[in-house]
Amino acid sequence: MIQCHDVTIGYGGQCIQSGLSFSLKQGELICLLGPNGCGKSTLLRTLAGLQPTLSGSIVMGAEHPIVMNGRAACAKEIALVLTERVSLENTSVHDVVAMGRYPYTSFFGGLTPQDEQIVYQSLEAVGLLHIAHTYFNAHSDGEKQRVLIAKAIAQQTPIILLDEPTAHLDLPNRIRILKLLKTLAHTQNKTILISTHELELAKRVSDRALLMWKNGAVLDTIENLQRQELLSIAFEMDLSEVGYL
Repeated sequence: MIQCHDVTIGYGGQCIQSGLSFSLKQGELICLLGPNGCGKSTLLRTLAGLQPTLSGSIVMGAEHPIVMNGRAACAKEIALVLTERVSLENTSVHDVVAMGRYPYTSFFGGLTPQDEQIVYQSLEAVGLLHIAHTYFNAHSDGEKQRVLIAKAIAQQTPIILLDEPTAHLDLPNRIRILKLLKTLAHTQNKTILISTHELELAKRVSDRALLMWKNGAVLDTIENLQRQELLSIAFEMDLSEVGYL
């Protein structure tokens, strides 16, 4: 669960969005939508504790709530996948995904047989089990993105935040990853928030959408946002006329 109350986000004291108040429940996949520059990536980084709020409060979790005040989130509570290109020299795909298990390992960092099973299951879930023992840097941006999603899955957190997770993927893998994330949300009672420009796919897989634009943010189903013409208002165009929704 994620609860934001009157949150202001931005960089270096400069406000990007203010007055953000919403509650994301367990067991749902929420798509974060909005035009470029509205603060989607900034919101995700703020929720993960990578940068502080300028004001307001963020509470994470249900059983053991964490009040976020700009500190890094507990790695057992939140997994984060960003869009930045990642380069890891001389590191295998298996070892990258295994990093998701580090919050649970002993002081010496050894993986148990159960940890290893989780690593391989996570790779299988994103369709990359066959490249487990190849070098991470030998693969395409799309394959690297799927490896990082597998790492987030292996982390086994109640909250997963993903910034444009399908950006480098072809259509079959975009569908596969979004369906996987929705299944994880529903079957494992996770709160999963993903930013995306894929409006049509978001409509098909999301339980609700958090729409951000210059006037703030609204949380609702995409169908209701469409019915109220809020999507067209946010993107400043009639999306039905250009073939969206």
